[in-house]
Amino acid sequence: MSWRPTYRSSKFRNVYGKVANREHCFDGIPITKNVHDNHFCAVNAKFLAIVTESAGGGSFIVIPVSQAGRIDPHHPKVCGHQGNVLDIKWNPFFENIIASCSEDSSVRVWEIPEGGLRRNMTEAMMELYGHSRRVGLIEWHPTSSGILFSAGYDYKILIWNLEIGEPVKMIDCHSDVIVCMSFNTDGSLLATSCKDRKLRVIEPRSGRVLQHASCKNHRVNRVVFLGNMKRLLTTGVSRWNTRQIALWDQEDLSMPMVEEEIDGLSGLLFPFYDADTHMLYLAGKGDGNIRYYEITTEKPYLQYLMEFRSPAPQKGLGVMPKHGLDVTACEVFRFYKLVTLKGLIEPISMIVPRRSETYQEDIYPMTAGTEPALSANDWLSGINRDPVLMSLKKGYQKPNQLVFKAPVKEKKGVVVNGIDLLENVPPRTENELLRMFFRQQEELRKLKEELNTKDVKIRQLELELNNLRNVSPIGNNV
Repeated sequence: MSWRPTYRSSKFRNVYGKVANREHCFDGIPITKNVHDNHFCAVNAKFLAIVTESAGGGSFIVIPVSQAGRIDPHHPKVCGHQGNVLDIKWNPFFENIIASCSEDSSVRVWEIPEGGLRRNMTEAMMELYGHSRRVGLIEWHPTSSGILFSAGYDYKILIWNLEIGEPVKMIDCHSDVIVCMSFNTDGSLLATSCKDRKLRVIEPRSGRVLQHASCKNHRVNRVVFLGNMKRLLTTGVSRWNTRQIALWDQEDLSMPMVEEEIDGLSGLLFPFYDADTHMLYLAGKGDGNIRYYEITTEKPYLQYLMEFRSPAPQKGLGVMPKHGLDVTACEVFRFYKLVTLKGLIEPISMIVPRRSETYQEDIYPMTAGTEPALSANDWLSGINRDPVLMSLKKGYQKPNQLVFKAPVKEKKGVVVNGIDLLENVPPRTENELLRMFFRQQEELRKLKEELNTKDVKIRQLELELNNLRNVSPIGNNV
């Protein structure tokens, strides 16, 4: 009988997590206490953005990643929203552009000046209104520079063309709140998870549901596409209320390929996938540990590697893009961990131990760069294209010289699928509600006056007509 080892040889078998020194952490940040299940953190090679606790509206703070240490309590913030900020995401192609969504039912796009904020920013370069309820989730398209997706509590996903500043498509196939969106590599497919516990694979331009799954043994919470492997991975809860992950074939969601129970804790499991190394990271909300696995195309598909442990619980995690990593230290992934109790943002580097100090090409293949492969109109016309790849060997030099410009818009209705979305947008503040009420009362008063005037005019015309009829026979007799 042949003997098979319980582990397989892997260059990532000894990956370990390294917490940054205190001077490289970000301290003194009033991290939001909102219980919404998002990360409240977004990172790119230039800036770190964190949703903060604030009174009267929502705000988030933007800090250059090079300016670690204790943050001034009066540090400028982005504070244009009238409701709590629920999600923030950096544009993958323009590193000064960030999108945010809020309980005020709006999506806003902001341009952060070079070097960071010098004063509070209240004016967004674009304000996008189309949802009738709060917006809980936003995602940038992975290959097109001007396409943004937003999911609201009205159970709808809107696709925004930022070149014209308007929604161009509404996906209306969900029966409850959408909690997660994930794209495949070229952005031609969108996977969603919903509070109705169903997993869906959608063709976003047509809104057609290609596959859907409703598995009683695995109630889906979060979903992520596994690169070009034509696989999906979901985190969720088993019928025994234990945390669980499941691997699916994206072309057949009738049953999961693999199900694996993690533990009996109650915190939501967030999956993070690195398509370059085929590594999967699992981090639970409220946990202090991060598990990591290697994904393979052959059985057993999921290979457990190791676990990073920390005593401090995490509220959310931001992820640095590949071009922002330190390749000289063999860093393959970097988290920015939100520790609410301490007001601390803690970088955690995942490192492959290597003796050689030369560039390790086997762990740094060509990766998705910062140059868009398509314009918004190209993608909307039906073109699919893989990301433009870049090498990390010579360090990161931004090749993208494009400028993100906000369109000049005229005020008009926003019609998608024959529905004017702006008709149902509620007032954002109590003052706006009162102004709208008094304006409508004034319009009603004027309409009533106009009706009374027309009634009087009609009566006068009727009397004149009767007089003419009475006069006509007398004139004929004479």
